[in-house]
Amino acid sequence: MQALPPDGKVRCKALWISDVHLGSVHSKAEQLLQFLDRVECERLYLVGDIVDVWAMQRRVHWPEAHTRVLRRILKFSRHGTEVIYIPGNHDQNFREFCGSEFGEVHIRKEVIHETGQGYRMLVTHGDELDFAVRYSRLNRFIGDIAYDLLMWVNRRVNQVREALGKPYWSLAKWVKVNVSQAEAAIRAYQHAAVNLVRDRGLDGIICGHLHYPLVREIEGVLYCNDGDWVENCTALVEDHAGALHLLRGVAHPEKPLELVFADDRFPVTADPLPVPAPA
Repeated sequence: MQALPPDGKVRCKALWISDVHLGSVHSKAEQLLQFLDRVECERLYLVGDIVDVWAMQRRVHWPEAHTRVLRRILKFSRHGTEVIYIPGNHDQNFREFCGSEFGEVHIRKEVIHETGQGYRMLVTHGDELDFAVRYSRLNRFIGDIAYDLLMWVNRRVNQVREALGKPYWSLAKWVKVNVSQAEAAIRAYQHAAVNLVRDRGLDGIICGHLHYPLVREIEGVLYCNDGDWVENCTALVEDHAGALHLLRGVAHPEKPLELVFADDRFPVTADPLPVPAPA
């Protein structure tokens, strides 16, 4: 896994971020700001759960960094970047405005994005696939409470790790990988996504929702999950050659956010994004 230099710019055709959860104590808004300050993109997709209305109904947590994230997004839209906002389940209140414009920001239920390599990708938050893991609204609410507890424990563990000079470690990610029921639910979700794409005659899907970043071909369908800015600090980018890459921000105590390619098959340069070698 290779890293971009701390002062390296990420120049790309399109950028996807989701699950920022502004308004929640779990949001990594400061890290996202560091990332956005290093990005130049032609199109920015906000793939849901940018604001966490559910969390704010229980407790409002809105430091200055959360306001700065919204201002930074609006700055993108004012300086030539096409910004498309696709609300998720935690900010579903905004779905009633789908088809509308907020200044230079386009609010849509879903979008078909065609990459420079000709792949037609469905861009959607992904909560509509919860049926695959038998999620009702009540189950999601209970799951939210359990997730909050998990993230509270996660913060305490990482406070100790930071005091010891160790990098961030995600307890939630460990649970998803090592608990069989969680792993089975993720697989069921991914296969539901594949079936949805096939039924619509598309080549792939770009979604969020799971907080489980991944770029993988599944049964001939390109499945891309851009991750989140709660646990993983990840984003999906399309370079100017039309290739998709998953970027991960690695937080170190007392150091700026370090950006690495989650797939180390590609060489890394600071300017511009690398073009993968032909297969």
